[in-house]
Amino acid sequence: MTVRISTDAVAGGNRMQLALSEEDQQFREEMRSYFTTKVSEEIRTTVAEGRELTREQIVQSMQELNAGGLAVPHWPEEWGGRGWSELKRHIWHEEMQAACVPVPLAFNASMIGPVIAQFGTDEQKQEFLPKTANLDIWWSQGFSEPDAGSDLASLRTTAVLDGDDWVVNGQKTWTTLGQYGDWIFTLVRTDPEVKKQAGISMLLIDMKSEGLEVRPIELIDGGHEVNEVWFTDVRVPAKNMVGEVNSGWTQAKFLLGNERVGVAPVGATKRVLARAKEVAAATIAEDPLFRARIVELENELLALELTALRVAAHSAGGEPHPASSVLKLKGTELQQAVSELVVDLGGPATLASGEGDATLAWYRRSTPTYLNLRKASIYGGSNEIQRQIISRGILGL
Repeated sequence: MTVRISTDAVAGGNRMQLALSEEDQQFREEMRSYFTTKVSEEIRTTVAEGRELTREQIVQSMQELNAGGLAVPHWPEEWGGRGWSELKRHIWHEEMQAACVPVPLAFNASMIGPVIAQFGTDEQKQEFLPKTANLDIWWSQGFSEPDAGSDLASLRTTAVLDGDDWVVNGQKTWTTLGQYGDWIFTLVRTDPEVKKQAGISMLLIDMKSEGLEVRPIELIDGGHEVNEVWFTDVRVPAKNMVGEVNSGWTQAKFLLGNERVGVAPVGATKRVLARAKEVAAATIAEDPLFRARIVELENELLALELTALRVAAHSAGGEPHPASSVLKLKGTELQQAVSELVVDLGGPATLASGEGDATLAWYRRSTPTYLNLRKASIYGGSNEIQRQIISRGILGL
């Protein structure tokens, strides 16, 4: 993979950007064309305006991507993957976000899909992977518990074998968009007598199963995005276990590594920052402190983008590189910093009520976004945990 960095003159200063080969530049144009012509303009407008997508819009968008072979390009080719270089994957992801196209649902595309492809039986692959890629099944994630968040290995939800079924009892929490879920991939304790990491398994559970209940959790921004999921004597066919009994920690590490690689939304953060510069041009022109903040954020986003390329290259063909934790850590910090900048630029307008023009509406949505993104440094492994991974896996401390 060869990438050059060039400096292009733009209004108001210089901009650093990746200089692509002719082939990769053509690929970028192909992605840009598809995202802006084949994905619903209504959906893209909803994203651009910062409004919440409906379940139907998320499903429609991923199915439109899947129709063009662009929903799961990182999967094995026999299940919809494209065999792209890591640079092409980066371009795909960047252009998708730049075009305001919702990224493929992470629970499907980045989490359980790769796990089933890697560890699942042939029957599980045939049954679940096509439906997962096309979002015919909406997956939920059953990992965190009230006493097992970042310390995931302390989970207490149990599964006991009874004939041909596992009987599951316990509770999961912070289940994002669980109100939409069809199935949930769930970590359960199958052996309480061994070291805690060694006694965990992964089960695929139909969320329509008797004894499974989803309860909403209202967030600080007033939204309903996360849930509790309760299991009371839920019977799960033994064939729905992924991998061997007590091998769930291996699958969990594989999944979380993939999750962290994709958790630094550089393109989306750049898009929000660019929109803020456009909307608040007059305010920024009069305030050198705002200009300094914006330049610093742009420089840090460029550094993060280059790091993402290095991590992706090292992740090819094996387990995710430990530096994926750097992406998670810095990516979420920059998300939060940009959301805070927008609130500061908007000032009182971010708390306005009633009708208004598009600019006022954009500012008004910035406060719930700012509040919602406080979660970003917690989910997918808290940033404190990421620092521990970096200290051990990269710095050798």
